[in-house]
Amino acid sequence: MPATPAWPPSSLPRLYVDQPLAQDLALTLDGAPANYLGAVLRLQPGDAVKLFDNCTGEWLAAIEEAGRKRLLLRITRQLRGLEPVPDLWLLFAPIKKGRIDWIVEKATELGVARLVPVITRRTIVDRLNQDRLFAHMVEAAEQCERTALPLLDDARKLDAVLKDWPDDRTLYFADEMGGEPFAATARPGPAAILIGPEGGFTDEERETIRAIAAASAVSLGPRILRADTAAVAAISIWMGAAGDWSMSPRS
Repeated sequence: MPATPAWPPSSLPRLYVDQPLAQDLALTLDGAPANYLGAVLRLQPGDAVKLFDNCTGEWLAAIEEAGRKRLLLRITRQLRGLEPVPDLWLLFAPIKKGRIDWIVEKATELGVARLVPVITRRTIVDRLNQDRLFAHMVEAAEQCERTALPLLDDARKLDAVLKDWPDDRTLYFADEMGGEPFAATARPGPAAILIGPEGGFTDEERETIRAIAAASAVSLGPRILRADTAAVAAISIWMGAAGDWSMSPRS
């Protein structure tokens, strides 16, 4: 006897909506989301989509009315609750457009809980388009099936971020001058990874970081990595050693 296909299928369109969802709720989509579902995917009344709201989890919805610029959907049932996210922050010096978008996208996919842009002495970019970064974060969460978006902080100077650093949150900073191999150092618990700018930390900044009781200088290997590569490499190491990569999917 042939197996019954899983429902809903993983191929269903999946979107983030900025409002709390609930059973039998009717909601209207317009703008870009409506255009994507209606004009690009050509969905019709009766078709199903997945929605998540960053507060209650993921839901199945059915299209009731489909127009060129507006869709009416109704929530039919909850698929998953809000996921637990490893308590990992990424502190990173902003880099040029395109590469910083990539950092935000990959950090979201890898499971980071909070993104903290920090301005260092050698940071070249000091202004960020928060709306654009948030859009990249949402797109990544839609693709990788996260139900909880990372927090996205405004950019702040490194000194301000470190001034009141919590003693219970380990601060792993990738130090090009050397440190313990990260894979052997990473451990569970509240943590943050600090990635410097393309020119590295100044000696003064390095001393300030090392003076923090919770700071731990780590090495990401024998090669000098670009800032965006270092961020993804460090997150991956921590997730594999101390995060949720050992968990089964949807556990």
